Amino acid sequence: MSETTMQATAEQGASPAPGAPMLECLDLTRIYHEGPQDVTVLDGLALTVHAGERVAIVGSSGSGKTTLLNLLGGLDQPTRGEVRIAGESLLDLGDAALGRFRNRHIGFVYQFHHLLAEFTALENAALPLIVRGQSKKQAEVRARGLLEKVGMAARADHKPGELSGGERQRVAIARALVTDPSLVLMDEPTGNLDQHTAAHILALMDELARTTACAFVIVTHDPALAAHQDRVMRLDEGRLTEQLPAAEGA
Repeated sequence: MSETTMQATAEQGASPAPGAPMLECLDLTRIYHEGPQDVTVLDGLALTVHAGERVAIVGSSGSGKTTLLNLLGGLDQPTRGEVRIAGESLLDLGDAALGRFRNRHIGFVYQFHHLLAEFTALENAALPLIVRGQSKKQAEVRARGLLEKVGMAARADHKPGELSGGERQRVAIARALVTDPSLVLMDEPTGNLDQHTAAHILALMDELARTTACAFVIVTHDPALAAHQDRVMRLDEGRLTEQLPAAEGA
């Protein structure tokens, strides 16, 4: 496939049919070289997430959950194996095309927000669309609607320094969803939210999974959040295994 074709694919936004694989990991391996030793964090990991599916990933601290999210989002490259999103292998994309692909297909919710301090909540939420080339006015109309959905409409003109941790997290969630992504990657998305707001965010995720082909991969230590998803996978010794519901696994 030529670079021009790959760039076009990254910009067009292919959408698998509901139930089709949205995310596929094949033999995903990440080895870090630390002095004379090699540290294997992910070891031939396999994962398939279908369109409209929500998968929670749990595991002890240091098990490689953040490393996995970085690979799924194209922020790091595997030592071996590949990640495919919406039918496209991230290995086939050059740096510029990968950036455009992430903007169109992947939404990120980081544990520590990563909002731009000089921008308002509205501007932060609209930024991915502006980067894509939409007008500021169009982008902010879409962003304002999502801020309303996450309960932040009244705080849209406030900068991150004027918001609580939970409020910043809700802005980050709106920013992740503003592009109508194929895949949303979440790192402890409800960690800074009160119970009522967390339930509201879960309902929004349910709605998106039900009404769009968007898939969710959620890293969490919260058993209640994990249990709310379609599947729960445990990352241990570099591999993923599916956890049975408590009633089935007893």
